[in-house]
Amino acid sequence: MDNGFYNGLERKNLIFNWHDIEEQGFYHSNGNYESGCTTVPAEDIENKHAIVIGSGIAGLAAACFLVRDAKMPGKNITVYEARSVSGGSCDGMFIPGKGYVISGGREMDDHFECMWDLFKDIPSCDDKNVSILDAYKRLNEADPNFSNCRVSEKRGQNAAPDKKFNMSDKAQMEVLKVMLMKNDDLYGKSIDQFFTDETFNSNFWYYFKTMFAFKNEHSALEVKLYLQRFIHHLEGFTDLSSLRFCKYNNYDSIILPMENWLKDHGVNFVYHAMVTNVLFTKEGNKKTATKVEVTIEGKETSVDIDENTFVFFTNGSNTANIKLGDHHTAPEWDTSVYGSWKTWQNIAKQDPSFGNPDELLADPEITQWESATLTTMDNEILKYITNITGRDPRDGKVVTGGIVTIKDSGWVMSWTINRQKHFLDQDTEKNTIVWIYGLYTSNVGNYVKKRMRDCTGEEIAKEWLYHIGCPIEKIDELAAKGCNCIPCMMPRVTTYFVSRSKGTYPEVVPAGVTNFAFLGNHANVERDCSFTTEKSIRSAMMAVYKFAKVNRAIPEVYGSIYDIRWVLKAFVDMRDGKPLNDTKMFEVPSFLEKPVAMGQKLLLDKVILPAVDKTDIGVLLRRLKVFDFSGVKTK
Repeated sequence: MDNGFYNGLERKNLIFNWHDIEEQGFYHSNGNYESGCTTVPAEDIENKHAIVIGSGIAGLAAACFLVRDAKMPGKNITVYEARSVSGGSCDGMFIPGKGYVISGGREMDDHFECMWDLFKDIPSCDDKNVSILDAYKRLNEADPNFSNCRVSEKRGQNAAPDKKFNMSDKAQMEVLKVMLMKNDDLYGKSIDQFFTDETFNSNFWYYFKTMFAFKNEHSALEVKLYLQRFIHHLEGFTDLSSLRFCKYNNYDSIILPMENWLKDHGVNFVYHAMVTNVLFTKEGNKKTATKVEVTIEGKETSVDIDENTFVFFTNGSNTANIKLGDHHTAPEWDTSVYGSWKTWQNIAKQDPSFGNPDELLADPEITQWESATLTTMDNEILKYITNITGRDPRDGKVVTGGIVTIKDSGWVMSWTINRQKHFLDQDTEKNTIVWIYGLYTSNVGNYVKKRMRDCTGEEIAKEWLYHIGCPIEKIDELAAKGCNCIPCMMPRVTTYFVSRSKGTYPEVVPAGVTNFAFLGNHANVERDCSFTTEKSIRSAMMAVYKFAKVNRAIPEVYGSIYDIRWVLKAFVDMRDGKPLNDTKMFEVPSFLEKPVAMGQKLLLDKVILPAVDKTDIGVLLRRLKVFDFSGVKTK
């Protein structure tokens, strides 16, 4: 693209991304004019090559964008994968001798703009004539997702049947303050520096922290980004009706179709290939990747490259150091540094702009939690599930509708059952797949008096059966013979939520770099939050569009935080539907509370609301029930 093309978009791009187009090498927009267009091949693209390091969803997305939008021949693209299978953290498999295993699941949002943009062109696993996007939409329209019990307590009782946040005015103001703070004021700070027990003890925080796996000592910045990113879904936090789930596990529904599509286009996959370093040559401010060091099947080798080869690297996996136990064995605790983390360390030594992985690795206790995949083998267990969810797991439809968090669990245990079957070869008459996770693995359980991290799969099954209301006298036998549970310890799973410093995450393409990009959730992406498939795919789109000079806009991060309708609705949702008339906007001495409240009511009823009621603003405020207009007289 020439400068004239860029200059014509400059003012518009500032609305969506606030960055200079020339500096970034791509631009943002929204609407059908850009999203519906077909790209043209980049100049000399047939003589360009690409190396993708890691075949998680970010790496696969980069290869997809290279083929679809940059028109790079598939044979010019090589994907190096350290394991024998693609997918990274989007996993799902049957392991002989253990059983079905999923380390975690992914909650999808209908405004994952880059993800859906890609998935509209990738055939689904069930029907190659139906895209992943169409399959998702049809499934979730036919069987909408929602939870009948988001939080339980007292061994299977609904802890929040009214589906309310129960936030005090003070808690609301604490959340609002963080949501509106500047990023620069939140770097290196944890959320417990801003939230008090007023917020931490509310249902809102239970919903929020367990839905996204936040701890009180996690990053205030990341909490702010989540609040802004998903403000349009605030009401859905109470019943998870805002979420979309795929038909099967993430690997079968997403990864395998992407991988097959790429192979059909001639992309080369090299498995058991561990890239250990990428070496750079510097000339002034210019930084060019010139060598990729890789160990393939145990043999060390290297690939010399120049500016005509683009390198895409997913830096730092949240499922690194993953250790599986089994039904009779607890998983190991391993915090050694290897794989993509070690590679990132080697790369980061070469330039400060390449980020600081050591800050994210410093305290595994902050970044760990444990999951478990439980497969039922006795259908008696299903009746306790049905008692909580109101649904039969065998009917192929939504079951829990997302996680059920056990409010009085020592481990802060949550569990979920997605639509069954969850695996393509699963027999739903015999087996139901349950995914469990504990946020605090060093705490002692309620039934099993041990730390979660010290428990076998059978002991985790006992704890879960206890909390879902299984009769005490049946727990031990059902845990021993009625299910198979595979624990999965993940020391790095929330490295995304470390209270990081500015610069810890590198830019997707750091300043001056000509042919190398960082992908995934440890790269800095303006306005997006981490631990999402969308951020992984967005980072890939940014990198490919920059290097290949793709003549198409990247969809902006959904701007609900800048839409007054969503913001006003969120204020009402946060107050459980109560209008804002009596909100305490600031603290005053107790002896002034009554006169201040009276003055506020008079000001609203006699001056402010009558004035806005004569405008379209008043129409909006009434429609969203932001204020109670019953005391207002409009001439």
